[in-house]
Amino acid sequence: MTRRIPASTIRRLSHYLRSLEDLGREGGETVSSEELANRGQTTAAQVRKDLSHFGSFGKRGLGYRIDELRERLRQILGVDRVWKVALVGAGRIGSALFEYPAFESRGYECVAIVDSDPQKIGARWGELTVQGPDEIERLVAELGVELVILAVPAQAAQDIATRVVRAGVKGILNFAPIRLKVPPTVPVEDVNLVMQLEALSFAITQHGSGA
Repeated sequence: MTRRIPASTIRRLSHYLRSLEDLGREGGETVSSEELANRGQTTAAQVRKDLSHFGSFGKRGLGYRIDELRERLRQILGVDRVWKVALVGAGRIGSALFEYPAFESRGYECVAIVDSDPQKIGARWGELTVQGPDEIERLVAELGVELVILAVPAQAAQDIATRVVRAGVKGILNFAPIRLKVPPTVPVEDVNLVMQLEALSFAITQHGSGA
């Protein structure tokens, strides 16, 4: 059985990777857990604990080789390869995601765009043409889509999720305000901006109240 790694650890690994990329561009060769901690706003002990989930890294007193640790984290996070992505939902969120430059630079290649609006079907987005929802299964199969970004209304999300899972996708990034029911073998990451704002306002409120 695969060990479950805390989501907070994965988020910190992403921060460590970005720090290592910055350090590499700056010409560095080695880095200590203390420096990674400072850049990631955590502690050296936490850095060592996070990395220990995946094996032994670095040498005591010498730190970590930047290039080696960077490539190992890229492998762990799965960004050492290209992932083929289908974007379902060509609205405002979908448009913003499609234009986001970091997706392609991190290895996420959008190969298909799907929307149910007849006025959007057939429109050109860069080199891609917006397809209708009846094409989802074909697109997944023919293009080898592995990840799907769902940026659709809640009432449409579950049906789309069921269909793309049946077609063979490996994971879903879900912007719809609904908890999707999919097999446990298909990871789903929910992005709910309202819940994030509520968490932020809660933190501010609790800090202000002295709790």
